[in-house]
Amino acid sequence: MTEPAPPLGVYVHWPYCAKICPYCDFNVALDRRPGEADALFAAVQADFKAQAALIGPRTLVSIFFGGGTPSLMAPAQVAALIDQAKSLWPTDPGLEITLEANPMDAEAHRFEAFAQAGVSRLSLGLQALQDPDLTFLGRNHTAEEGRCAVRVAGQAFARLSLDLIYARPGQTPAAWADELRTAIDMGAEHLSPYQLTIEPGTAFDRAVRRGAFAPADADLGGELYEVTQSVLSAAGYAAYEVSNHALGPDARCRHNLVYWRGQDYLGVGPGAHGRLTIDGARVATQTARAAGAYIARVRQTGTGIDSREALSPLEAAEERLLLGLRVDEGVPLIELGALTLTRLADLQDGEFVRVEGGRLIATARGRPVLDRVIADLIL
Repeated sequence: MTEPAPPLGVYVHWPYCAKICPYCDFNVALDRRPGEADALFAAVQADFKAQAALIGPRTLVSIFFGGGTPSLMAPAQVAALIDQAKSLWPTDPGLEITLEANPMDAEAHRFEAFAQAGVSRLSLGLQALQDPDLTFLGRNHTAEEGRCAVRVAGQAFARLSLDLIYARPGQTPAAWADELRTAIDMGAEHLSPYQLTIEPGTAFDRAVRRGAFAPADADLGGELYEVTQSVLSAAGYAAYEVSNHALGPDARCRHNLVYWRGQDYLGVGPGAHGRLTIDGARVATQTARAAGAYIARVRQTGTGIDSREALSPLEAAEERLLLGLRVDEGVPLIELGALTLTRLADLQDGEFVRVEGGRLIATARGRPVLDRVIADLIL
């Protein structure tokens, strides 16, 4: 009997945003060059085909349109890329197609068209549920627009995920608990609460350095994290990953599981990363970062890939540990054979990790300090 082809995820990066949020350090840009977006779409299509030729047979399990703001794409463009991916690889029966969106009226009016294009899961950047907090976060939607967008999305898509940011200035644990309960009442099966972090080079980084506001300290951040776990767990949301909670296994984000399980994924669009198994080696790819450079790269070479590096067994194992410990299923020890897990026994004794069924798993105690746990394991 023929073995099934290995699973493959596809990530499409669409960098354009209507407005750059002050906390964001992603590869984003304003669409200010006439004709560039259309040229970028054509380049992504060409890159799709070129990168597909690099790898052997695969089974397509997920497509993720991220950014930036991919909901600014025309639904016909999204449909064309979905059709192209399906023509390049056989698809898994559970193929999941996700698109990130913001809850602006202009985007919400396109949700039904995206669903008809083939998108099955919407990841909605709600971020906060009060207007003052949305203003602080630099969002260009109101709380009421957010609520309306959730209702429209819930009718259009089979699966809905909401992103929220906590540890905002002045936010108390009680207020955050209330906000979480309000989000739960909206009916989304997947919630992704992220602690506000101050990334170097962002507008918030500059604001903090000039004293405009102070980020939450470690104690408050830890308390808000525990509130998140408590409220969502009580409502039936399993914390299947450090910052992702789902109502049952089917509600988990299939594409992100590709990352966390160390499966192959192909990255197209400006600055997109990929991990591909080529000739038995784990290969890291990255495309040209700026939209103009990516378009030029595709035109000159046929693909947008700007760097391609075969990871050593040690590098591949370290990456597998880093990502695999984020999920509740952990990582198979057999995939960490290149590592010397220096303090494994100590971390088990301290109940930060456990070994179960041949897998290394971070415990509820280890998850909030996962960076330290990983450092102790591999240094």
